[in-house]
Amino acid sequence: MANVRFVEVTEEDEGQRVDNFLMRHLRKAPRTLIYRIIRKGEVRVNKGRVKVSTRLKAGDSVRIPPVSVPEKVELDVSEIPYTQLQRIEASILFEDKDLMVINKPSGIAVHGGGGINWGLIEVVRVLRPLAKRLELVHRIDRDTSGCLLIAKKASVLKNLHAQIRANQFDKRYLAIVTGQWPKNIQKVDLPLLKENFKEGGWHVSVNKNGKEAVSYFRLEQHLKECDLMSVKLKTGRTHQIRVHALAQGCALLGDDRYGDREQNKRFRKLGMKRLALHAQFLGFTHPVTEEQVLFEAPLSSDFKQIINVLKKD
Repeated sequence: MANVRFVEVTEEDEGQRVDNFLMRHLRKAPRTLIYRIIRKGEVRVNKGRVKVSTRLKAGDSVRIPPVSVPEKVELDVSEIPYTQLQRIEASILFEDKDLMVINKPSGIAVHGGGGINWGLIEVVRVLRPLAKRLELVHRIDRDTSGCLLIAKKASVLKNLHAQIRANQFDKRYLAIVTGQWPKNIQKVDLPLLKENFKEGGWHVSVNKNGKEAVSYFRLEQHLKECDLMSVKLKTGRTHQIRVHALAQGCALLGDDRYGDREQNKRFRKLGMKRLALHAQFLGFTHPVTEEQVLFEAPLSSDFKQIINVLKKD
């Protein structure tokens, strides 16, 4: 086992969250292990304890403890089916020397860990073996499809994170909610709290002690027993759209965590076997060219099909 290391944060890594910083320096370690050593206080910044979300500054000294990583954690490239490599390659919407935008398929996690052998970022690293650095700029749920941004340079990652913190990202989703969306409800401003269960697992709920969460919903089309909504996010909390919609009495179609099982079963028979949530648009300022860019991720065939099936005559 290696000794304790002290790593000084460079200007390139300034503003990065401590968990993401450790992911790069402990590449073989699962995210669950990284979260655990931070919570236990084994990771220190300038000799002080930190939270997972603590952001680093240039010149900070990060104490990285020795960790024992199970051999199984190291990704075996052969575990990733060739069909999935092809699928992700075909899902790349844009790529240059600085960043990459991918239309992530529903059902694929953004990273491995927690019993998942591989995620999208591991696939991309296999597809681009010569890339010195490939990092997730943000995350979307495993069941959600659509725009996902990956940075190829530390400076690009830092710039994009600064834009996210300054609320300069344009993130718009397309969702199908069950029932009829309440009239006159466009802005949903309800704090969300992520609670961990003793027996394992977790749940997000509206709670006055939670973190600020703001979503803007707009009705796009009335469907049979459902409404097609566009959603713009001001904040990006875990399961934000799903829980905010539920709070209005309109769970998302196909939501097996917060939705109605019997209702979802009926929609599966119509061909929609996934969560009806899609990150359709992603806009930001390109960190290098300084151009305003906006990317649109096309809907998958099953999402388009269910809209057609549910259209009112």
